[in-house]
Amino acid sequence: MADKKKLVSEITSMDVDFAQWYTDIVKKAEMIDYSSVKGCVIMRPYAQALWENIQKTLDGMFKETGHENVAMPIFIPESLLLKEADHVEGFAPECAWVTHGGSEKLEERLCVRPTSETLFCEHYAKIVRSWRDLPKLYNQWCSVVRWEKTTRPFLRSREFWWQEGHTVHATEEEAREETMRMLNTYATFCEDYLAIPVLKGQKTDKERFAGAEDTYTIEAMMHDGKALQSGTSHYFGDGFARAFNMQFTDKNNTLQYMYQTSWGVSTRLIGAIIMTHGDNEGLVLPPKIAPFQLVVIPVAAHKPGVIDKATELYEMLKQAGIRTKIDVTDNSPGWKFAEYEMKGFPLRLEVGPRDIENGQCVLVRRDNREKTVVKFEDLTTVVPKLLDEVQQALFDKALKNREEHTYVAHSIEDMKNILKEHTGFVKSMWCGDLACEEKVKEETGMPSRCMPFEQEHLDDVCPICGKPAKKMIVWGIAY
Repeated sequence: MADKKKLVSEITSMDVDFAQWYTDIVKKAEMIDYSSVKGCVIMRPYAQALWENIQKTLDGMFKETGHENVAMPIFIPESLLLKEADHVEGFAPECAWVTHGGSEKLEERLCVRPTSETLFCEHYAKIVRSWRDLPKLYNQWCSVVRWEKTTRPFLRSREFWWQEGHTVHATEEEAREETMRMLNTYATFCEDYLAIPVLKGQKTDKERFAGAEDTYTIEAMMHDGKALQSGTSHYFGDGFARAFNMQFTDKNNTLQYMYQTSWGVSTRLIGAIIMTHGDNEGLVLPPKIAPFQLVVIPVAAHKPGVIDKATELYEMLKQAGIRTKIDVTDNSPGWKFAEYEMKGFPLRLEVGPRDIENGQCVLVRRDNREKTVVKFEDLTTVVPKLLDEVQQALFDKALKNREEHTYVAHSIEDMKNILKEHTGFVKSMWCGDLACEEKVKEETGMPSRCMPFEQEHLDDVCPICGKPAKKMIVWGIAY
């Protein structure tokens, strides 16, 4: 196993330096390469395959709820961006601008889209005329640019890939239902496919999206106890509609303004998968979303019949609908074991001469290294069952981590004392005042994560100011 030890030794232990461990993983597992443009990364085939599985699954969920895909331009005229004051103010520091077309200076600067609300608003104002045209349930898959100062692959980069849904409705009620429907879609996807438990709740006014009336979020806890905002859904009311003159004629032949939503997730979800499930040997991928669910590795491949049997099993599993890879290269089995552990393949199938004599093979789980001896004829029954067990085990482990690193604070001193020993979610009551929210962040470094939909009564008063408490809120250090 010398090859394995050599490969794994190149990964920094997550207990020594979690940030460096993360960087080692994304490089050693061949997920990204760094671009010559600072803050931008190249998505290598393995990461792209993971993103395509995420995209395919979510896209199907969107279409089941009546959404259609569109494609908007990458450029936004400055005058269009300036129409909604709060929105542009929120994004101005991160905007990248095009000032020249070829060798000629442009009459008006063009913003490289940081998000597409204004483009959709302009479009909806042109195409929606009456209540019969509503709702419009649009989504697009694209990249956006935000000129971040500090970057990290998948979590924060100057260009990143995502989906952004933008819808308009005839009534506030319909728009609010859409906002919550899509938040719940994200939560279901994260929990059922990525095996990541999420906390659903509403952002405070301080943390809500620029231009939104209400922002809702799903918050996930990473292995190190830090929070990751994993998806957001925004209710805009009719604010953008008024700024962009988005009107329609209702059933009473009266002009009304549309009600609007937007919602999005990004390649940040790949970072969430890595930091939730990964270990010191590399990636651990949930079977439902892994590019490959199983790798077939022939042992003593030089002996007669081994590669033929390995290939036969590979074809059998593929026919059964298992995303399967076979490695018949001349690398040693030890090297291959380490390679596919590094890449997080949920299952490994080993087959050698003795196995063939006995009509069986060995299945090894990536998450806990458990080995199962399986008769060849039972493979198509046992493999799906094991994949389901791995999927559930990953979710259970992540949920246990969250539960063990969620704390209750009854004062700001409690918060400080908790942070001396632990990193995680800190629950407390809150009066709702911005001053108290800012004081917690200033004195502890923890911004608010959300006001959970599932509320608990922890105290009667706010632990910061002593005034009557209105809500339970969750705080946490975040990526």
